[in-house]
Amino acid sequence: MIRRRSFLLSIASSVAIAVCLAGPELLMAQSKYEYMFVTGDSEDSHFNQPYIDVEEWRAEPAEVPNIFGLTTQRQGAPPIQARHLYVHGGFKGTDTKFTFYFPPKEQYVGRFYQATHQLLTNENSTPYNVAMTLAAGAYVVQTNMGGSEIARSAELNVAGGTDPSIGSYRANAAAAKYSRVVAQRVYGSAHRPHGYLYGGSGGAFQVIDSAQNTSGVWDGFIPYVMGDPVANPSNFLVRAHALRVLKLKWPSVMDAFEPGGGDAYLGLTAEEKVALEDATRYGFPPRAWFNYVPQGTGPLGLVAAFVPLLDPTYLDDFWTKAGYISPSSSARAVRIQSSATVVRVIEQPAPTPFVMGTQLELSGVPSGDLTNIDLIGTSGEAKGKSAPIGAVKGNIVSFAVGANPAVVHGFHVGDTVTIDNSKYLALQTYYRHSIPKRGSVFDFPPTYDSFRNADGSPKYVQREIMVGLQQNVINIGATQGQIHGKMIVLQSLMDGDALPWGAAWYQTKVRGALGAAFDDNYRIWYNDNAQHVAPTTALQMTHVISYQGILEQALRDLSAWVEKGVAPPASTSFTVKEGQVLVPPSAAARKGIQPVVDLKVNGGVRTEVAVGQPVTFTATIETPPGTGSVVAAEWDLEGTGEYPIPGQLSDHRSARVAVAVSHAYTRPGVYFAAIRATSQREGDAETPYARAQNLGRVRVVVR
Repeated sequence: MIRRRSFLLSIASSVAIAVCLAGPELLMAQSKYEYMFVTGDSEDSHFNQPYIDVEEWRAEPAEVPNIFGLTTQRQGAPPIQARHLYVHGGFKGTDTKFTFYFPPKEQYVGRFYQATHQLLTNENSTPYNVAMTLAAGAYVVQTNMGGSEIARSAELNVAGGTDPSIGSYRANAAAAKYSRVVAQRVYGSAHRPHGYLYGGSGGAFQVIDSAQNTSGVWDGFIPYVMGDPVANPSNFLVRAHALRVLKLKWPSVMDAFEPGGGDAYLGLTAEEKVALEDATRYGFPPRAWFNYVPQGTGPLGLVAAFVPLLDPTYLDDFWTKAGYISPSSSARAVRIQSSATVVRVIEQPAPTPFVMGTQLELSGVPSGDLTNIDLIGTSGEAKGKSAPIGAVKGNIVSFAVGANPAVVHGFHVGDTVTIDNSKYLALQTYYRHSIPKRGSVFDFPPTYDSFRNADGSPKYVQREIMVGLQQNVINIGATQGQIHGKMIVLQSLMDGDALPWGAAWYQTKVRGALGAAFDDNYRIWYNDNAQHVAPTTALQMTHVISYQGILEQALRDLSAWVEKGVAPPASTSFTVKEGQVLVPPSAAARKGIQPVVDLKVNGGVRTEVAVGQPVTFTATIETPPGTGSVVAAEWDLEGTGEYPIPGQLSDHRSARVAVAVSHAYTRPGVYFAAIRATSQREGDAETPYARAQNLGRVRVVVR
């Protein structure tokens, strides 16, 4: 049976697409769309004509661009060779395409894994993802999420030109269901393959949307690095505010959060202190600033564009009404409003599906901080419209992620424009004025109480509309946490994009919805020293690990849970205090599946030595109960991110190991030495799959 419910709005956000409740003022915008509850035997008339245009055996997966949310090959892993039956097709009358990758019959164990992500535009999976899945005895299901049927700008979403349920879960569900038909033909049996859906960031909320609005399509779900419905876009705005206000103080602030650091608030002005406190209390992990200061505001342009569209009076209110900007705010001093003329339009190929290739040469560009500044048309076709500027090189400007193509193409030679950062500055403190009502389904006291007075009233004037709820996938009638299948949530403790407490919030909803069935259907594993994506730079490699191996093990544990009734390891023990997620220091108390590392240098977390003086590093590595053994330990004593020194392990069957090494530094400086530890459930030191990692870091000051 198909249940239909009222449906509203979605955003193609790269970080946190949420399932939430709608307000009546926007319900009329997309009343033509009905919300469909999909079951394993229901028919979706939009996807009832599948076709296959390619079916052939291949020796290895074809190379495709890696897209966030899919797996990437582990460094040092051997070349991928994964023989499979490649099946490509789609659904007639739609732009949805799919690809299935089937392992040989002798390798197949009756399951499929399906990855999802809101920014996915290619139905072909990555070679590593295919090899990892086939190695687990599963076949791969991959779609393009609906292709052109997904709106990819704030304006298009608000206009209601697309049905959000297609990209949210219906395209994925249609492919998953049809894959079973093909699998039965390929393997010559009437078996029903078990199905598992996983996705990170915006894909995490597609997974949640699927878990809450389908039944019998998938058997288990893994959302990872997930956000919170209210936190988007506020989590990016509180970060942007701190980045701007603390611009001159970041070296000392970041150093304070490193091992052996000092007081991060020492020497800060009152405005700087409040900005850092706000970010911390909202949930930004202080240790993560090392990465987000150079990275900047990330996908802010995608999510923040909804504020002026859905709350159009906010910008004027910020600059003209009391309660928004104090007389001493630095925002007034850095405000830019500069006029120019379009001299030349430059058309180039788009670097990605989400960044336009169009550039404009202007008659002049003002000096100052041009971060997230807007180009506003004051004449011509684009008069009164704006688009966010990305890079600026001389007088040539390009456009940022989230720019509406219709607006950009409306700028022509001779048009007058204004270069204006008023919106960006006003948005930075929007998080203060958009917090959920006390006791509402979206309230999370450990975070939002920091922005309330002792009596529970908000410290700041509040907006009538909560953009965080309005801009996301809106689900009237869907109970938050009412999942149809088993779920394992993975969350990173150093994630500045999807704040760690978002998963804690959702856990409370699942617990409330499932009641006594909670422990039989849900796990949450927090992973320390992990961020939103896998580390790629030397700086990131010295600070964080990839959670890829933990995700792979979670898929295996989820499969065993569903298919054999084998309960996975216990959820991570944690508490949330003023927006920060805190975990116990020992593996036995922390639980989850990540090994815990205790690293010391000369007995502490910091030491000062002379050039040439030997330094002793000692580390204890321990796995939580029932999660396998330590299989590798690698040292990076110079802080290069390369981990060139292997730790000497007596065997690969121990859940607790101790390693030590001595080192003498030949040059003065401050070094952050690290050890990266790896555990594996079966104690297999050679496999490239399901390797859970963690690291420890210490400071060495060489005089």
